Amino acid sequence: MTTVRLPLFPLNTVLFPGLVLPLNVFEERYRALMRDLLKTPEEEPRRFAVVAIRDGHEVAPAAPGMPDQTAPLQRGPAAGFGDDPLKAFHAVGCVADAATVRERADGTFEVLATGTTRVRLVSVDASGPFLTAELEELTEEPGDEAGALAEGVLRAFRQYQKRLAGARERSLSTGADLPDEPSVVSYLVAAAMMLDTPTKQRLLQAPDTASRLRDELKLLRGETAILRSLPSLPAAELTRGPTSLN
Repeated sequence: MTTVRLPLFPLNTVLFPGLVLPLNVFEERYRALMRDLLKTPEEEPRRFAVVAIRDGHEVAPAAPGMPDQTAPLQRGPAAGFGDDPLKAFHAVGCVADAATVRERADGTFEVLATGTTRVRLVSVDASGPFLTAELEELTEEPGDEAGALAEGVLRAFRQYQKRLAGARERSLSTGADLPDEPSVVSYLVAAAMMLDTPTKQRLLQAPDTASRLRDELKLLRGETAILRSLPSLPAAELTRGPTSLN
């Protein structure tokens, strides 16, 4: 088993390979992580791992700006994640490559990162100023009939987009061309669909591309059927998630 140790950034969202993730970093533990990343030469990747939170708080309770100012202030890299942080996170996450790490005058950071590789969480270390993790890199196997499934998912996804955008008579070909490589399709659709975190997490940790695409095809058909009875909704962006306040 090949493992790597990287800084860990838990979020209330799922990051997929290829997804662009903007971050507004203000908590000290994550500021420390970003300061450490800035020590990496610019020609080398500035990598950290993103995992979705299963049980805990993205922002430590009673941190500045939180509603309850009377609660005891929790500090430290594992604040909000209990006595065993490993249990607070989903087991599969994604490595992120920070293309932009910009420190503001107030010491907070503006970060733009892109998901690269899936990883499995092996252990979490809370002994430093920020969490680090030992991670097992996961290969992406195609599975059976991935190509044909990707074509079906793309057709279903276009219908889903039209329902979200309220554009039943308008072609979506005016936007960016959609990819045809099955694994890229599977990640793009998983990131773009309006799904809850457990469902997105299930898609991230699918055993292979074909399994993920089969699951997405069922979800797309079900969601599109539901949307037929709802008012028009704004279309979700394809490769960008919401900005996290960490």
